[in-house]
Amino acid sequence: MKLTKRHIPLIAYLIFMVIPLYWMLNCSFKFTTEIMTTMTWFPETFTTRNYQHIFSNEVWRNSFVNTLTYVCLNVVLCVVAAVPAAYAFSRWRFRGDNHLFFWLLTNRMGPVAIFMIPMFQLYSNLGLFDTNFAVALCHCVFNLPLAIWILEGFISGIPKELDETAFIDGMSFPQFFVKVFFPLIRPGIGVAAFFCFMFSYAELLLARTLTSANSKPIVVALTRSQGAEGWDWGVLMAAGTLVMLPGLIAVYFIRNYIAKGFAMGRV
Repeated sequence: MKLTKRHIPLIAYLIFMVIPLYWMLNCSFKFTTEIMTTMTWFPETFTTRNYQHIFSNEVWRNSFVNTLTYVCLNVVLCVVAAVPAAYAFSRWRFRGDNHLFFWLLTNRMGPVAIFMIPMFQLYSNLGLFDTNFAVALCHCVFNLPLAIWILEGFISGIPKELDETAFIDGMSFPQFFVKVFFPLIRPGIGVAAFFCFMFSYAELLLARTLTSANSKPIVVALTRSQGAEGWDWGVLMAAGTLVMLPGLIAVYFIRNYIAKGFAMGRV
């Protein structure tokens, strides 16, 4: 493709967006003293000490494991609950269905801060405070309505006659759902899972409120990395680089579903 003057703003915008990411990666291989005293595009003294510190430190390792645990658990809970709910909203009509659907969306619209104290008291009374399950379940309040909304749009795009034809041919509902319906809505599931993953992975306020020491997530560990000598910027940059990897891996594996989902569904 031949570059023209019209491409210059786009190229400039892409460079502007990529520079902070490159700078974080660049600083992750520097000592903190070099980061604070000089500004270089490449490390003067290349070091992997920051990554070694993260992998050898039990707090950092546990934070990564805790984060991936409650994020994956949240995605599974949301998808398993959203698929039948979206099918019901799409295929059946019942009294108050539109009001119930709108009420679900209002949960997603609400500020996260208003749920902090009720959720803290609820999970403390249930003995779930400082557990991965508490954070995953709390994030369902926001992710489940979004997943239902996305999947309902996908399912509504599939003709209802397909269901009736399958039942006339003698298929049971589980057979129809697994063999016929599930492959058709797979892109929608991929999109819903992607958005649930990204919200739960990046959410800080509730994750910090509902955890203390045993289940501290990585986003909280990043805010508690100041020592007696100040911030260890090299370690923080290395941690920030590693934090981006799960999101990049998730996008890589479901990129085809995301592309189809953006073309077919409500997103």
